[in-house]
Amino acid sequence: MSKTILVTGPNLDPSAQQVVIEHGYQTLHTPAYADSNVISDYLKKTAAVGIVSRMGRIEAEVMDLAPQLRVISKHGVGVDNIDLAAAAERGIPVLVATGANAVSVAEHVIALLLAVVKRILPLDAGLRAGRWEKPGFLGREISGATLGLMGMGSTAQATARISRGFGLELIGHDPYASEAVFRESGVRRCETFDELLVESNILSLHCPLTDQTRSIVNAEAIGKMPQGSYVLNIARGGLIDEAALLAAVQSGHLAGAGLDTFAIEPPAADHPFWAEPRIVVTPHIAGVTREAGARVGVEAVRGIFQVLEGKPIAPERIANRKLLAEATKTPDQVGN
Repeated sequence: MSKTILVTGPNLDPSAQQVVIEHGYQTLHTPAYADSNVISDYLKKTAAVGIVSRMGRIEAEVMDLAPQLRVISKHGVGVDNIDLAAAAERGIPVLVATGANAVSVAEHVIALLLAVVKRILPLDAGLRAGRWEKPGFLGREISGATLGLMGMGSTAQATARISRGFGLELIGHDPYASEAVFRESGVRRCETFDELLVESNILSLHCPLTDQTRSIVNAEAIGKMPQGSYVLNIARGGLIDEAALLAAVQSGHLAGAGLDTFAIEPPAADHPFWAEPRIVVTPHIAGVTREAGARVGVEAVRGIFQVLEGKPIAPERIANRKLLAEATKTPDQVGN
């Protein structure tokens, strides 16, 4: 059996690399955002038994060319770049590093919130261009505003903890979260997404990208939000209809947006967001901190070795566990 772990993208944190070495394995890295053909070539050349997924898509055809592949471990929690069903059909668990980067991402949410609402970047640019814009300027407090959390996973819970210190009123929607999660986070539950939209001065997205959530923030949804509200997205770009968001900002219905993710990454050099100063953007780096990188990297590689060594994995860390269960049913179990 090969002693190689393939990493699709940049280097792992040294602490994660040390775990790999201690198990007698080595890592090999693809270029950033490598396409399926490149990833397939690396898998064939190395016979890697595990993948740490950072950048680039891992489709069924990639897995078909790597019959030795035993496990895929996401360097984070977003698995929309991995074909979960195809992995399950081939008996390959897809692992996530649940909660490992939650604090870093939550801090970035707050950074975007402050930058957008306080208009930090336009004011900075104006001052550097020789304009003193204090006359006629009127800012806005965030204390007392309502922050709506779409999704109540570990990142949303960390965001809630920080937000309480700013005096924000917290509401959230997540049909899969328990009442205890809302109660312990100090977040009032909204039973529907529409209810969340109507009450949110600031909408922060913390849900996965699925067929059900794709473009969930569209023109209709934005229209239900209060005039002069804001949208923050540190989850997945595909959650937002980008054209609708831009139109809402330009019309003034939305006062601004803070985005760390985009429908296509990297976005085009002529993306229309670049010309709109009320939209603050960062290149999908909310969780890219030294501290989070260490926690996520260690969890990602540790999960690979747990699978390779036949050790138990916490169910919540297996992104395709239900699909795996279905795929491994015997004929007499199907439908049970």
